[in-house]
Amino acid sequence: MRFQVLQAGETGRHLEASLIETKSVGIEVHGGWSKAAARILTPPALAFVGALHREFEGRRQSLLEARARRQLLVDAGERPDFLPETRDVREAEWKVAPAPIDLDRRWVEISGPADRRMIINALNSGADCFTADLEDSLSPTWRNVIHGQLNLYDAVRRQIDFTAPDGKTYWLGPSLSTLQVRPRGWHMTENRLEVDGRPVSASIFDFGLFFFHNVVELIERGSGPYLYLPKMQSYLEARLWDDVFTFAQRRLGVPHGTTRATAVIEHVLAAFEMDEILYELRDHSAGLSLGRSDYIFSAIKTFGEHEDSVLPDRTMLQMNVPFMRAYSNLLVRTCHRRGAHAIGGAAQFIPNPRDERLTERALAAIRQEKTREGRTGFDGTLVTHPALVPLARAAFAATLGVKDHQRDRTHDDIHVDAADLLATSSAGKRITRIGLELNVSVALQYLTAWLRGSGTVAIYSRVEEKAAAEVARAQVWQWIRHGAELEDGTLVTPDLYREVRQQEVLRLKPRVGAADGRLRQAADLLDSVVLTRSCAPFLTLSGRAGSA
Repeated sequence: MRFQVLQAGETGRHLEASLIETKSVGIEVHGGWSKAAARILTPPALAFVGALHREFEGRRQSLLEARARRQLLVDAGERPDFLPETRDVREAEWKVAPAPIDLDRRWVEISGPADRRMIINALNSGADCFTADLEDSLSPTWRNVIHGQLNLYDAVRRQIDFTAPDGKTYWLGPSLSTLQVRPRGWHMTENRLEVDGRPVSASIFDFGLFFFHNVVELIERGSGPYLYLPKMQSYLEARLWDDVFTFAQRRLGVPHGTTRATAVIEHVLAAFEMDEILYELRDHSAGLSLGRSDYIFSAIKTFGEHEDSVLPDRTMLQMNVPFMRAYSNLLVRTCHRRGAHAIGGAAQFIPNPRDERLTERALAAIRQEKTREGRTGFDGTLVTHPALVPLARAAFAATLGVKDHQRDRTHDDIHVDAADLLATSSAGKRITRIGLELNVSVALQYLTAWLRGSGTVAIYSRVEEKAAAEVARAQVWQWIRHGAELEDGTLVTPDLYREVRQQEVLRLKPRVGAADGRLRQAADLLDSVVLTRSCAPFLTLSGRAGSA
């Protein structure tokens, strides 16, 4: 097969030729062609993604089936525990591979969507690392998916700039954060690319295109393809990622271990397998990271059938709650025992110069939280707004001094057992009308924006991503499912939810605009995942973002 690399200025005739060429080998693009697509979806890149799909799709499907079987066991009353079959891994002495030089100091990381302005601002922010998020921060329209890859291509080559509608220009400065990329999770598919008549895994699509186009350039610049791996539920899913990395490196002649990945522990079942996840990724590991909102969401849906696991208002679910503190402490201890980085949770506040009192209170709380993370033993932390980088850096500098990390702190005094991780009742049972209204409002605002093609939304002075909407809608579902009681004695019923939802729709109309019908679509989508017998696994599987 002869490959032809297509450039941005290629004509329709060349695009048509590319379509015919890829279709002849069982690869079909259904998302539409554009100049951006022509640069990214070259025949060699598509062939690479196709090879990954053919090698690993069967295993991915088997692992998704295993997730469903495991959930049925939990629904039936089985309590998760540390796995007896992997006891030898947990008890043995081993270490992950040493961190690359540009991933050794990670005091402050910033995360955001892979749009041009965000990429430029984040790389210039002074953070040690920037994670371009192709998952929770990105509404997966075809345009967003393709332009995200193109923006990363340009950023790796330091040729990215941006001119805003108001004429303001953005470009890269001389000192840049280390780039990391977060692909979509194993549960998602990219339906606009089919191989042999089947849609490819969104994980394979995102990783494959980024790796194919950028691995050589990154190596030549003294870096490598660094990833954040989301939504894993077991060590076997980490093993699949490791095998994908090994296959990709061999196919392109890249040294083993060039790829590095931080696994986000954002599922309650994965918390029982932290050692095993690090072990599976040990040659490619960059450590573990907290995923607070998704972790809470996972606890709600995993134990959704059990009334004793009903959680209180989301504002009550901070990291000082015992079951969350156990999760945090175990992550730090596990990472440091294995010589891996432990990265803390995200601060999502947006400083507001028009409300100085609110900003001062929020910044004080963030400073306290980041100081606590440093003292707990984390090697770095995460923010979602560039203005928070100096604050987070100062908090870690106060703890670490001149050290790049504190992996030498082994935390042998920390002991976390299964009961600690499962003690969701330690959060209390306080559920309020305000909490219900807040959940409905956040879900509606986020879903409206997501359906319009925006995956990151400013809501109540916070940078909210998909995880916020997942927690919000799952809590409402859980409260209805078990007839939870508000502080004033009112039961949370479908009728009460509909009352609150309609109230919020009317209140939000002037703020979010309703001319395109997206708010109504958001309300319908929220109904579909709230007024149902079982908790829907993911919003991304229940709704579709805009097609732009």
